[in-house]
Amino acid sequence: MKDTKYKLIRSRLLIPFSQKRGLSQIIQDGYVFIGGRLIREVGKYSDSIGQRILKEYGDDLHIIGKKKGDTEIPCINGVVMPGFVKVHGHNHEPPLIGIAKDEPLVDWLDHAVNPFTGFLNEKKDYIQNEFGLSGGYITFIKALLDDIHYGITSAMNHQCNFAKYIVGDVVKAGQEAGTKLIVAVGSQDRNYDRRILDTPEIAVDRLESYNREFGSIENIQIVPGPDQVFSNSDSIIKAQKEWADKNGTVFHMHSSEEPRTTAWFTEQYGCTPVEYLNKAGILDESVILAHQVNTTENDMKILKETGTNIVHNPLANTILGSGMPKVVEMINRGIPVAISTDGSGSADNQNILSAARLASQYQKAALKDARVMKAQDVLERITVKAAKMLRLNTGSLEKGKDGDLVLIDLNKNNMVPTRADNVMETLVWCTDGSEVRWVIGNGKILKDDYEIKHLDVKKIKADIFKLSEMMMEYKEGYKEVSETGARSKK
Repeated sequence: MKDTKYKLIRSRLLIPFSQKRGLSQIIQDGYVFIGGRLIREVGKYSDSIGQRILKEYGDDLHIIGKKKGDTEIPCINGVVMPGFVKVHGHNHEPPLIGIAKDEPLVDWLDHAVNPFTGFLNEKKDYIQNEFGLSGGYITFIKALLDDIHYGITSAMNHQCNFAKYIVGDVVKAGQEAGTKLIVAVGSQDRNYDRRILDTPEIAVDRLESYNREFGSIENIQIVPGPDQVFSNSDSIIKAQKEWADKNGTVFHMHSSEEPRTTAWFTEQYGCTPVEYLNKAGILDESVILAHQVNTTENDMKILKETGTNIVHNPLANTILGSGMPKVVEMINRGIPVAISTDGSGSADNQNILSAARLASQYQKAALKDARVMKAQDVLERITVKAAKMLRLNTGSLEKGKDGDLVLIDLNKNNMVPTRADNVMETLVWCTDGSEVRWVIGNGKILKDDYEIKHLDVKKIKADIFKLSEMMMEYKEGYKEVSETGARSKK
């Protein structure tokens, strides 16, 4: 398929999530016109608009959904909305589903994540010989295939553990996938596998090196991503926050994810993770903390006063038994909150609409209040509000924004009936993840009538299956290293 410069999509329903138009606006028979990588027009379709665009752009115009012989611009029975924005995930995790079963966070890290990322590092030559590709690339391209499948066009990928050494692999995969990728480069200098412990100088030098090599590549950003508060001292955290401030980037890390680990940290260091970060002087509007499940009253005050951002990952929090944060209270206090999926190893999929649904369901049930976390609210937290948190020119459909959008198929049985007055509810309560029919990212078609044509999908699936089998063979002879958090050997 020729990748034309201009794209036009017309659908029965359109949700722009535009601040100018009003976040609740729903357009019936709407259209989006994209030129290059940017949106040029958004609004209600008319024949005169269609004819004008056809006349002006002619042969260099791709009309989404138009079939051979069509004489008119088709109105697809779907809802067009901004491409989904994933604020927190781990692209090294696709082979990890079910490797460590029914375990809390730190046990799962020691039994799944650390062995696997160690496997990619230790056996890199063996993997390269077997596949003709690096293990990192194989798992990263599968993760980005999953993102596109579910309509995610922008993501922050947290390169934790041994994965901090293979950033080049995720950059290569990101360029081929065509989505926007923020790479949060991990670090640790305590309470972790001693083979990968850093110093502040090493962590900053790594950021500098990756930024020189990859920072100027379109759709790629390098940012600091110290893994956990318990695994990073104030000195290494401060050094990387200074780098973020100097380079104008966000700063990302896990915080207060699991109750036992948070309680251990508080006893060990005499303060909560949030209080620790605040004493280090690094909390502000550029900081994004993942999870923040265990939050005290003082933590709440600090988060509000500093403008710190929180990314809520309900799929992983429930599967790992970590609990759920006080999301509604955070929102009511004015703390910015986005919703995300986490990695596929702990969340078990990248269905971000499912994450939005679970976030809403849990809070409604826990608070016994059906009025909280409404459908529109959670959709905003995976689009416009998530994009704002990552400082990206996306998340809404309006002139000058990046050409990122998804079309959700309304022909599926579970999506009927969808009307203008209930479309937000059907998106949150009725979807199963298979309804993403078209995806456009940065003005390029990434998913075309359910097909992802620019990637070798069959090979990606075969490679990841074989890699996961090799990992299980490796794990049989793996000597457990129990050095994570409260499990750390003194």
